[in-house]
Amino acid sequence: MTTRLIVALIASIALLVTEQKSPRLDALRSSLSVLVDPIKYLVDTPIVALNNAKESVSSYSSLKEENKKLREDQFITKSKLLKFDALEKENIHLRALLENSFKLGEQVLIAELLSIKMVPYEHIVVVNKGTRFGVHPQQPVLDTNGVVGQVFRALPFSSEIMLITDLNHAIPVQVNRNGLLTIAVGSGQINRLNLPFLPNNADIRPGDLLITSGLGGIFPPGYPVGVVDNFTPDATKPFPTITATPKAMLDRNRELMIVWSKSSPVLLSAPPMPPTPSTSTSMTPAPGTPAPAKPKDE
Repeated sequence: MTTRLIVALIASIALLVTEQKSPRLDALRSSLSVLVDPIKYLVDTPIVALNNAKESVSSYSSLKEENKKLREDQFITKSKLLKFDALEKENIHLRALLENSFKLGEQVLIAELLSIKMVPYEHIVVVNKGTRFGVHPQQPVLDTNGVVGQVFRALPFSSEIMLITDLNHAIPVQVNRNGLLTIAVGSGQINRLNLPFLPNNADIRPGDLLITSGLGGIFPPGYPVGVVDNFTPDATKPFPTITATPKAMLDRNRELMIVWSKSSPVLLSAPPMPPTPSTSTSMTPAPGTPAPAKPKDE
């Protein structure tokens, strides 16, 4: 055993010296590499395959996570775009309200719809403006197309508005074409008004525009109310059945205009806090501000 080891060492040293001083072993090395290299690559294959698999799984997980995040971002972006679209439509609607308020020539207050009462045949909606903004009962309410109704009940922070189609509502109107006066009564249907007080020979035609006449002292004259529908006079009855379609979009409004027809301006904000008793300086009310009401016992 020792002899074999010594022989192997001597042979190794001889081969090393020969390799350093002569290129004769290059051909042998090349021949041996043809046999050894495939074995080396074969040994490395499982490790390389495992590393590639790890990279593939990691890349797949990363791509899956990135795809999930992109989908969430896309969903959020679409939601924002929908909100922007709604805001754009609301802005257009508010601009239309503002333009119409200048055309009307009266002082107006824009109120936002809060709720709708679901009682059958009662067409009453609730808005977010009340007595703290100067709202009072019987004020006319409009939208961008025409008369919506009037304030039915005013509370400090909200108001109830009765629509013109409510069964208990009636509004004096006139035919814009010839000035014929009559009364439009609510039918209980959101898209119809009744004109029950016109005789069979009345000068009224389908398509005639009905506007407020100003009679009754609630609705200023000239506001569009509705358009007359088709009707057929009935000789057996003293009054024919005549209906009209409201001009206002009663079932689609989110903002309404509450109108003041008085010439004096109304303070459209919450009343200021009263001064403390310790204040010695007398406070002079601002011009146009109404004086405080006296107690009833006075």
